[in-house]
Amino acid sequence: MTKDLKFRIKIAAEPEDVYTALTRPLAIELWTGYPAKMSTEPGSEFELWDGDICGKNIEFEENFKIVQEWYFGNQDKPSIVTMKLFKQGTKTQIEVNHTNIPIDDFDDIKEGWLENYFSAVKDFVEVK
Repeated sequence: MTKDLKFRIKIAAEPEDVYTALTRPLAIELWTGYPAKMSTEPGSEFELWDGDICGKNIEFEENFKIVQEWYFGNQDKPSIVTMKLFKQGTKTQIEVNHTNIPIDDFDDIKEGWLENYFSAVKDFVEVK
């Protein structure tokens, strides 16, 4: 069994800065503290947090959209993450849609997105 997760988060930064933080290896290394493997080339593989998050890059629209397939063992269907960035005044709203999360991993994934992933991105890019 699987579940889907959809949420929105606002970050006090420009979409370009958020997109850079999510797609450039050096920027990712700065906010995660770990080596990162990332490319905006569709079909390329990525790896974050020392391999805790890994998968394949599917689609990119610069400063607007990121689509990735996340790996979770032996799934029948891929787990797809779509992040859309929208400018809202002086902030960027990010809409995250993560589909086909294995039920056993759902709570950890939800917590990871909010308490680790985007918390670290916010600390890295937010205008203070």
